[in-house]
Amino acid sequence: MPATMKVNVHMKSSGMTIGELAGRFGLPTHVLRHWESVGLLNPDRHESGHRRYGPADLRRIAMILMGKDAGLGLPAIRELFSSGNPMDHDGVLREHLEVLERRIADAQAAKTMIEHALACPNPFDTCPHANAQIEARIPPPGAPSPPLTPAHHLSP
Repeated sequence: MPATMKVNVHMKSSGMTIGELAGRFGLPTHVLRHWESVGLLNPDRHESGHRRYGPADLRRIAMILMGKDAGLGLPAIRELFSSGNPMDHDGVLREHLEVLERRIADAQAAKTMIEHALACPNPFDTCPHANAQIEARIPPPGAPSPPLTPAHHLSP
């Protein structure tokens, strides 16, 4: 699909500049430019070529931020926006819901482990629950190595 640029030659100073819009949302301007480069935004252009954002762009940015808050990546958000109705792509949402459910289960298991550690009257190395968890975490000889997740990487 060829790139297009909307130019409103009758526009004087209506609409917001990229700086005004970015400031309103507390975003750096480069984020809006990036969203435009990946097809999430398509602002009007003043005859000088400067971007001008209107009410529809405000709503679009709010929806992008809502998607990001929900953990969706930009490609998924772009797919949701690719038709007039995001629900035309409910598979994207269903797939992401499964990811969220796994993350919630992992977070709940971590919370349970930490709560037990805080409440256990035994030292960690003598706690039967901790020892059972440690033993369960050790792969048997010859077992393939499990893939590392971001949680397995050490912070500097």
